[in-house]
Amino acid sequence: MASRCWRWWGWSAWPRTRLPPAGSTPSFCHHFSTQEKTPQICVVGSGPAGFYTAQHLLKQHPQAHVDIYEKQPVPFGLVRFGVAPDHPEVKTAHSGRCAFWGNVEVGRDVTVPELQEAYHAVVLSYGAEDHRALEIPGEELPGVCSARAFVGWYNGLPENQELEPDLSCDTAVILGQGNVALDVARILLTPPEHLERTDITKAALGVLRQSRVKTVWLVGRRGPLQVAFTIKELREMIQLPGARPILDPVDFLGLQDKIKEVPRPRKRLTELLLRTATEKPGPAEAARQASASRAWGLRFFRSPQQVLPSPDGRRAAGVRLAVTRLEGVDEATRAVPTGDMEDLPCGLVLSSIGYKSRPVDPSVPFDSKLGVIPNVEGRVMDVPGLYCSGWVKRGPTGVIATTMTDSFLTGQMLLQDLKAGLLPSGPRPGYAAIQALLSSRGVRPVSFSDWEKLDAEEVARGQGTGKPREKLVDPQEMLRLLGH
Repeated sequence: MASRCWRWWGWSAWPRTRLPPAGSTPSFCHHFSTQEKTPQICVVGSGPAGFYTAQHLLKQHPQAHVDIYEKQPVPFGLVRFGVAPDHPEVKTAHSGRCAFWGNVEVGRDVTVPELQEAYHAVVLSYGAEDHRALEIPGEELPGVCSARAFVGWYNGLPENQELEPDLSCDTAVILGQGNVALDVARILLTPPEHLERTDITKAALGVLRQSRVKTVWLVGRRGPLQVAFTIKELREMIQLPGARPILDPVDFLGLQDKIKEVPRPRKRLTELLLRTATEKPGPAEAARQASASRAWGLRFFRSPQQVLPSPDGRRAAGVRLAVTRLEGVDEATRAVPTGDMEDLPCGLVLSSIGYKSRPVDPSVPFDSKLGVIPNVEGRVMDVPGLYCSGWVKRGPTGVIATTMTDSFLTGQMLLQDLKAGLLPSGPRPGYAAIQALLSSRGVRPVSFSDWEKLDAEEVARGQGTGKPREKLVDPQEMLRLLGH
């Protein structure tokens, strides 16, 4: 029997944001021929891209069956492991034509060609599982880690549970000025009692309780007009309890005239930065800032050149930054070094300059420079019947709403090819064939009903401490609880 799964109706990583259901996009209902009646479709990855792709296929084709494979024993990808724990989220609805199979790593437990033999079409939606390296001296020192690994650590991603970040220092530097960088800064500076009611892991909360970090700097190569975070994330940081912002008014000189021509979202974001940097706060806000024991700041026009070692050479003690200036206009604006340098002392360096995807299988084309699967509108180049959606399709850019639109487009291309007779005709065995392969290889998939048992266990463990859940972080413990 198929493992029951679900469709996404309105999923956002940010509370109070409601995305439109698939039905609100232009209608794309087709009349499918008899030979296309029950297409078996496989989606690799259970994050936003995978589920939005599945949602579109299920909604637009009344007989399609979709199997979603995930290497972790649990679903949700980015929402479970990538979104800050103080940003909850999800609405779902069950579908009998969608099945979830966790604990299956495509490329290791089963190959993409084997999936292609079993299904009419395969969609790769496995996201960006790696981080971009700084490629500067000292990057390998203890005290330096990627923001991606740090986020995975406090969110319970199994592969990051041995990170053990040292938060005994006074100052942390985050290299990058996007939403992930602000997420990390917020978690570092939020009073632990405010995190107690979230689903942050017990181990991470224990480490954060002992943290001595008082100041967090977020460093960017360019200026205030080029920051990559959104206004909601910025507003949360400005209002963060017990913390005050540090912005240098000099960085904002002449900006008032420049923002007149920029798009409205960028204009609103820059105006908020400008007000925070240059206007005197009201009495209540001034009192709040005066009592704050922690601080965060944005350092603009700085490019990392080297992680500086401590005197004994055993760990990070600072970052050497090249001072930059901007050349070019609009999208072509780039930071070029002025020749000046400055050192920023710190005990923790977190690199947040972007994620990147990994190749999943030797049979799948991969552009290692761009970190994406070469494709045209989601159709993988030179491999008929193979598709991609989300970050592995376009790179790690945009918010979840961007991924929704992108995934619907991939689903639309797949259904167009199905209708045009470009996909294999005749029945395909789907999961039955893959189940036999996995069984012969000693792999025990985790079904959606299995996940529901794990979900109930997590919720039960959280109830004792007033948390929404206490995440299971050990895959072996999860499998033991399921009797696998």
